Amino acid sequence: MWVWSKLSGAKWMDAWEDRFYGNPNAVISKLKTQKTVRVEVYTQTKEEAETIKKQFGGSVRKLVHQNWAAITEPERPPIRIRNSVIISGARDDDARSILEEEFPGRHIIQIPADMAFGTGDHATTSTCLRFMVDIAKERNAANSDWAMLDLGCGSGVIAIAARMLGAKNCHGMDFDPQAVKVAKRNVERNGVNKVKMTETDVLKWKPEKQWPVVVANMFSTILQQAFPTIVKAMENDADLVVSGILHDQWDETRLVAEKYGLSFNRVVRKGKWITARGVKL
Repeated sequence: MWVWSKLSGAKWMDAWEDRFYGNPNAVISKLKTQKTVRVEVYTQTKEEAETIKKQFGGSVRKLVHQNWAAITEPERPPIRIRNSVIISGARDDDARSILEEEFPGRHIIQIPADMAFGTGDHATTSTCLRFMVDIAKERNAANSDWAMLDLGCGSGVIAIAARMLGAKNCHGMDFDPQAVKVAKRNVERNGVNKVKMTETDVLKWKPEKQWPVVVANMFSTILQQAFPTIVKAMENDADLVVSGILHDQWDETRLVAEKYGLSFNRVVRKGKWITARGVKL
């Protein structure tokens, strides 16, 4: 077994927690000085550890005489999103049929915690998913023909859910090539079609079309810079969901959004995170 590790300033602890949330093999420890944290991710192969190092720096070392089972958490229970979606972290091929029997009529999504990516239970992702269920219900009831854009797609779970909920097609984008790789794997794992995942820097991207539903789950600093592009990617009556925003950063983020003609009619706080649903005025 192998472990990737990196020392970082304590002020970045929230960012590290968000980045590795849901990965049972990630450990973030605050050192005695309280000014530094150690971030560690345990992997089964050296290749996995080196991939994380390539993205974030740090170091990789081999574990000797470690009990791998002792440092991994038990499988998390399925995540229930409204009465529509069940998300499981199980890799077992039989898990889907078992969950379909336990939760008849619900969409089952399998998102194992692959390397640096969680299973969808982070406050930002789970709230985005709840908004996604609401939006899909409204648009399907109106017989709307809708598609969905997922900016900062991560594991791909929101785009996969949107497709299952009725989107005619979905496009997920992420700056992180490993995220895109994992998202594509999850699309295949869940047997959905018409879901595209691409490696894209939203700050350099120029939309060539517009979407009726846009979800942007990114850190507030990136989100604020991306608002001009997000607005260009939205149809006039589009639904927008934004997340990845710390509570104390929401007022600033909202003001920037309003400068670009966005308005939010529903704001949800879950722990220290804000997720909001809005429209283009």
